[in-house]
Amino acid sequence: MKAAVLVKNKVELRNIDLPKVGKNEVLVRMRACGICGSDLEKVFGKYGMKSSRIGHEPAGEIVKLGSNIKDFKKGDRVFVHHHVPCYSCHFCYNDDFTMCEKYQKSNIDPCGLSEFILVPHWNLSKGGLIRLPDNINFDQAALIEPIACCLRSLDKIKLKKASTVAIYGAGPTGLMHMILARFFGASKILLIDVNNFRLEFAKKIDQHVEVMNVAIMKEDEFKRKSIKFLGNNGSDVSVVSTSNINAFIQSLSITRRGGTISLFGVPPKDTEVNIDLNLIYSKELKILPSYAASEKEIHQTIGLMEAKIINFEPLITHRFPLQDSHKALLHAHQAKDSMKIIITAG
Repeated sequence: MKAAVLVKNKVELRNIDLPKVGKNEVLVRMRACGICGSDLEKVFGKYGMKSSRIGHEPAGEIVKLGSNIKDFKKGDRVFVHHHVPCYSCHFCYNDDFTMCEKYQKSNIDPCGLSEFILVPHWNLSKGGLIRLPDNINFDQAALIEPIACCLRSLDKIKLKKASTVAIYGAGPTGLMHMILARFFGASKILLIDVNNFRLEFAKKIDQHVEVMNVAIMKEDEFKRKSIKFLGNNGSDVSVVSTSNINAFIQSLSITRRGGTISLFGVPPKDTEVNIDLNLIYSKELKILPSYAASEKEIHQTIGLMEAKIINFEPLITHRFPLQDSHKALLHAHQAKDSMKIIITAG
């Protein structure tokens, strides 16, 4: 079978052996898999988390089951979650599921960008394979994981109705945060980026969002215009949905006293920042990193999709076949005319 493999900052499509299916495992034919910002960081940057596998947002259909599998059948349309926690360790007891050792070590084989995906017994036993409702197509299903991550981010910062929100980064997850923040009752949303295409794209999704291109304005102008829109206090919450460290630094000045910042975008490994710690202390800013999602947010996302409460499919701008995986990743990295990119197979 064919699979995308990361080799020295380039993704190559290689022929590898089809995984053998154990009695407690399932083999899934990949139909759609989204490209994530973390995939781009692995290929073009310095990814700081443990996994180097490419593609972790897959959906597909079951083609083979182990002899002990009774809850699924061949042909079932499924979403595959690559990481699953144990639900019984100290971290899980404290609802820090993504910090669970099993969560960070578990994975699918070989990756999401492959013709076939082996779902191990651990993932199956902990709810990492979920049958899709009939009204969710494969493209939509490929959005489940990133939307779930955004749900967790907003849950951690306790977004309240009528809150003012500043979002740094107008990429796919930035816009997912925007859509969800509006759904949860945000009164004002400021979206900040350096990419005009993406800012204009966001306005088509939400005409009431205020957009700012910080590439064409000085720092004092940005701060003045931000405060004018958000109000003298600044934003109640800020979401840093980019790995750009300048966005995090800007959020410290724009977020109000007592406000909360979600550090959502994965900072490159070995990132160092020179900031005035007294600013954080004196403003009592709460900075909450948000990494990945648990099955709780996965099921919440599926529920929102099934009920057709929010439509995220307009975020998809491009689809590439599996053999063009590197081209797709490069297109997403350049971001000249793209939002969410989906890889398809089968």
